[in-house]
Amino acid sequence: MSGRRALTPWMLVSPAALLFLGLVVLPLILTVILSFHAYDHTSGIQNSFTLKHYLTVFSDDYYLSVFWRTLRLAALTTLICAVVGAPEAYVLSRMSDPWRSVFLLVIIGPLLVSVVVRAFGWSMLLGSAGLLNQALQALGLSPVRLLYTETAIVIALVHVMLPFMVIPVWTALQKLDPMVEAAAWSLGASHFTALRRIVLPQVSLGMLSGSLIVFGLSASAFAIPGLLGGRRLKMAATLVYDEYMAELNWPLGAAIAIIVLVANLIIMLGYNRLVETRARRALG
Repeated sequence: MSGRRALTPWMLVSPAALLFLGLVVLPLILTVILSFHAYDHTSGIQNSFTLKHYLTVFSDDYYLSVFWRTLRLAALTTLICAVVGAPEAYVLSRMSDPWRSVFLLVIIGPLLVSVVVRAFGWSMLLGSAGLLNQALQALGLSPVRLLYTETAIVIALVHVMLPFMVIPVWTALQKLDPMVEAAAWSLGASHFTALRRIVLPQVSLGMLSGSLIVFGLSASAFAIPGLLGGRRLKMAATLVYDEYMAELNWPLGAAIAIIVLVANLIIMLGYNRLVETRARRALG
């Protein structure tokens, strides 16, 4: 009986573990192996192993510029989502029903629409003949070029990723007793001081979770950079797609994908360690 009880936890987690191994770990291992295969444009993938693809990526300014653009736009999207999403979550936490449910539905609602549909919507708004430029011309102003620029990519990414920042921060605020903030006011603290000394340390872990989600999803985004960035303004995901589907150089595409994955993991783990250390110091 004791042996059966000891096996029960393993039997319960084994289906999920096998699913994780089959859908995540095994394809990742195969991608790593593929990235070391040699490639010839005339005969395709070779059975020999090489480091040429990684050396090509790290020595070519074109690939490095794409990586830098990907990380820069992902970081900028994360920063804007944090600046906009944290106050939005704070206001949402202070609302009472039924307004809280209504605004929560408004925040989550865009997630029910396909990313491709939203990207096409932004292309219609930001295009040369879009509603934004039509409004500027109606006001007597000259039209601006936003479509196929980094600005358009960031705008659309913020629109898509904002709920992933608001929900974790709002969840963290639900655990904070509002009377603690009121007690700080009664002791003479200003509203800004109460937010900085009481609320912000409590929601820092929620902002950490949201930032990690937003950064990871933004750095690996494909539909929005592909539709709003055009063929010249590429990010890492569109670059991998081109290597696989256009150039048919699967080993190079696999190498790019692995490099992006490793870079994201290093940045996210380092950020996680930094923010958690500061949060523990603030909370004592």
